[in-house]
Amino acid sequence: MSGTTCIPIRVFTMRLLWQYLSARENTGRGRGKRITSFLRFGLRSADFNHAQFLREIELPTLKSANNYHIPSISSCIMSSLVSRSARGLRNAARVCPRTQVASNTARSYSLLARAAVAATTPSKTVSLQTTRGVKTLDFAGTKEVVYERSDWPLPKLQEYFKNDTLALIGYGSQGHGQGLNARDNGLNVIVGVREGGESWRLAQEDGWVPGKTLFPIEEAINRGTIVMNLLSDAAQSQTWPKLAPLITKGKTLYFSHGFSVVYKDDTNVVPPPDVDVILVAPKGSGKTVRTLFKEGRGINSSIAVWQDVTGKAKEKAIAIGIAVGSGYLYETTFEKEVYSDLYGERGVLMGGIQGMFRAQYQVLRDNGHSPSEAFNETVEEATQSLFPLIGQHGMDYMYAACSTTARRGALDWAPIFEKANKPVFEALYKSVRDGTETRKSLEFNGRKTYRQDLEKELEEINNQEIWRAGKTVRSLRPDYKPS
Repeated sequence: MSGTTCIPIRVFTMRLLWQYLSARENTGRGRGKRITSFLRFGLRSADFNHAQFLREIELPTLKSANNYHIPSISSCIMSSLVSRSARGLRNAARVCPRTQVASNTARSYSLLARAAVAATTPSKTVSLQTTRGVKTLDFAGTKEVVYERSDWPLPKLQEYFKNDTLALIGYGSQGHGQGLNARDNGLNVIVGVREGGESWRLAQEDGWVPGKTLFPIEEAINRGTIVMNLLSDAAQSQTWPKLAPLITKGKTLYFSHGFSVVYKDDTNVVPPPDVDVILVAPKGSGKTVRTLFKEGRGINSSIAVWQDVTGKAKEKAIAIGIAVGSGYLYETTFEKEVYSDLYGERGVLMGGIQGMFRAQYQVLRDNGHSPSEAFNETVEEATQSLFPLIGQHGMDYMYAACSTTARRGALDWAPIFEKANKPVFEALYKSVRDGTETRKSLEFNGRKTYRQDLEKELEEINNQEIWRAGKTVRSLRPDYKPS
């Protein structure tokens, strides 16, 4: 790409804005309609014809389009175009490279890695990152404060925790992800698990060294100033009588789920009165916490304070949230975190979606459709085509990207499904709030035969026809990799 040049971007963007505003005043016929279509959908498509787009809006400065690196220009302004914001266009003009297009490398959420890259990057390179920090944002009419990682650069983060040792108790899903991320960000982290167990072995594989960064649980707690209790909910309840006396004055007690503390009448987990008690709850599995961190995307997390003895509990929660790999954090309470978490998992995130998938699939099979057709129309199209659009752009965008027939049917049937499902969700929330779901979880997960019983239930799902058919369908994907 050496030698590639750009037109004066400020001229380009202002002319493009003028053309766009003119198109919006159009009645929807002819060129105005085509420009609107390009702005709404075209620039998001991998096969978008950049030159055709630029000819469509008749920019005089691009008569010789081959002299310019058009894809790089349009990619710089893409997000601003679809936001329909003049301010966004001006921002795009400021960040678009004028002489050279940098390689599209993933940003790292490891503050150490980012610092290392910055130290080796020529000063003339233009950064495409936006500096962000604490913000008050409007969420559908409600003002909420969010905290972003830019407010905690590496020197500040390390200085803040320079006298602390994060003792991570448990090395399951969240322990693995959060521990490795905090270690990568330069914090002093140790792991506490049962010596000689499976978690001990897995921790060693990840580079935790016995006697240096890997210890039995009790020793890790004694060494730590911030005790991160990331054992399973059932294990937290079972081990609390032994761990509680070790949480001494001056330490901080950290959770990633409000379960044990909120349902203390069932778990018997009552924090000591002379320690800060905080929560950082990543909105995803521990594996996702680690994967998004390594990909440079980060995960969103909630924070909460149960007990603030030092007056700095909230600040500490925010800082640890950034350290374990959060891209941004929002405030909640221990109660609301656990209610929404248990409710969501049993609802559309896991239980509800499995129930709806099976119901739709079975009706198709009962009416003579083949397993491959039933799976494609129920799961494959949802997960591979439509759900990603919702995640990236919203429900209305997904609807607009589908056929007119599909849109009409979805708009007609959505209220019917909402009416039918709302009573089920209301009953579910009540079961969560009154502790019924907690007691069920503690009983099952506390069994000595827990693992065998769980494996039996998961195997039943694995053997359901819908998911057996899914294995064959997935193997046909162009990017398929055997697991």
